[in-house]
Amino acid sequence: MLFQQAAIAQSDNIGLKFFGLSIHPQGDENAKLMPRRLDEKGVLVINLGGMLSYEKFFYKDAFSVKAVQGLYSDCAARLGGFSHIGLRGKIFKSGKHSLYGGIGPTLVYRRNWHDLPGYQDPAYFDGKPYATWQYKFLWYGGEFEYAYRLTERFSFASTFIPGYPKLISFSFGIKYMTKPNNNK
Repeated sequence: MLFQQAAIAQSDNIGLKFFGLSIHPQGDENAKLMPRRLDEKGVLVINLGGMLSYEKFFYKDAFSVKAVQGLYSDCAARLGGFSHIGLRGKIFKSGKHSLYGGIGPTLVYRRNWHDLPGYQDPAYFDGKPYATWQYKFLWYGGEFEYAYRLTERFSFASTFIPGYPKLISFSFGIKYMTKPNNNK
């Protein structure tokens, strides 16, 4: 009976977000290779791309599993992306405002930078210098997502990925609830 009630209360969602803004808190040794950097050190860099997500709630609107696929033009204006699946939980919900946090495995990948003139390898990404792709697998990739409910089915949402000290990123977009949200 408890799980029946939880199933009735939940509202799964599909999200589409613009990706976004990358922050390198101490700057980046390869800043000169970043054509969309907003400062000389590469602290702020605009990335162009998107993220598609699906979130399945398994207990009320408090706990879910979320899958995200992102594709974008990375800091060097090369194809990059990530694949993530994780568990999420509600941190707070008040009126039209909510904040969720999640953690789970994430694979980050990008076209190899080794052929860029002046590239300094910080040994963060895996992959051979002659390979097509560089990648990084993280068991603990996470996010915080703030959402503001616009209607029963649509919310404005912004995601913060705290990859400190190397990279912090922001994205924003919309979430569509697969059925009206009864947990207001």
